[in-house]
Amino acid sequence: MTYSIIARDPASGDLGCAVQSHFFSVGPVVPWGEAGVGIVASQAMAQPSYGPHGLDLMRRGESAADALRALLAIDPGAEQRQVAMLATTGEAAAHTGSRCIAEAGHHTGDGVSVQANMMERDTVPDAMLAAYSSAVGDLPDRLLAALDAAEAEGGDIRGRQSAAILIVRGRTTGQPWWNDRPMDLRVEDHPEPLAELRRLVRLRRAYAAYEAAFQLIGTGDRDAGMAQVEAARALAPDNPEIIFWSALALARTNSGEARAMIAQARAVEPRWGELLKRLPAAGLFPDDTALIARLLGEE
Repeated sequence: MTYSIIARDPASGDLGCAVQSHFFSVGPVVPWGEAGVGIVASQAMAQPSYGPHGLDLMRRGESAADALRALLAIDPGAEQRQVAMLATTGEAAAHTGSRCIAEAGHHTGDGVSVQANMMERDTVPDAMLAAYSSAVGDLPDRLLAALDAAEAEGGDIRGRQSAAILIVRGRTTGQPWWNDRPMDLRVEDHPEPLAELRRLVRLRRAYAAYEAAFQLIGTGDRDAGMAQVEAARALAPDNPEIIFWSALALARTNSGEARAMIAQARAVEPRWGELLKRLPAAGLFPDDTALIARLLGEE
C-alpha cells in the first residue's frame, strides 16, 4: 500500500527516507531513523517495531542485512512485510515478503533502496531508482524525485493520501532533540500529498535559513546573516513569521523596508504590531520607542 525510498547522501553522509501511501498518516508508521546509526522503512502489512528494533541492532554494530535477517527470523508475519534498512556505511538491505499484495518489489543499490507494494505496475521500483540516480540537488530533492517517478509510473493502485520525509545526520551532533533531524515532515491527509510535501520542504528550508540568519547575526556576522535573511524571504515570501522577524533584522539599517515588511505581516494578522511593542521587555528588540513607532507607522 506504499512506495518509499531510503538513501544515504555520499557528500554529507546524511540519511533519508521519503514515502507516499494511500493510507492515513503514513509518517509515524514507515520511516524511522537515528543520526549516526541508520534509517529504516517498514511497510506493506507494516510492523512499526522493525524501526526501533532495527536501529537498536545497527546501533550495537550489526550490519543492515544482519539486523533485518534477525528481525525477520522472529516475525511470524514476515511474508506480509516489506522492510528496508540502511546503515551509515551506505550498506542497504531489503525484504519483500511473498504474501505482499502485488505488484510488490524492491531494488537496492549503493547507498539506496527503493520498495513498493500494491502498485499499479511492477515497474515502479525501477522508475524510482532511475529517478533518484539521475536527479540533481541535495538529498531531499533526490528523494522527492523518486516519489514523483513512482507516481508517474502509476503509483499506489488505490491512489494518494499521505506522505512523509525524514532526514537524519550521518553523525550525531550531540543535540538529538533538534540538530540530528534537520527535516521531519508529514502530510497526514491530502488530495495531492506529494505537492504538499514539496511545499513543506520548501518552507522548512526557509525556516532553516531564517534560524541560521539570527545565529549569524547574534555572533556578529551580520553580512552572512542578512544573506540568510534574503534566502529565507525568497523561499517563503508570503510567510508572516519569516517576514516579521526578517524585518526586525533589517530595522536598524533599513527602517523603510522593515516598515513595509511589518505592514505586510500585519495585513495577515494585525496583532504583529502589538507583539513588536512587547519585545523590548523580553530583551528581543531595542527599547527604542521612536524606532518602534516608525516601524509601525505611528510616528
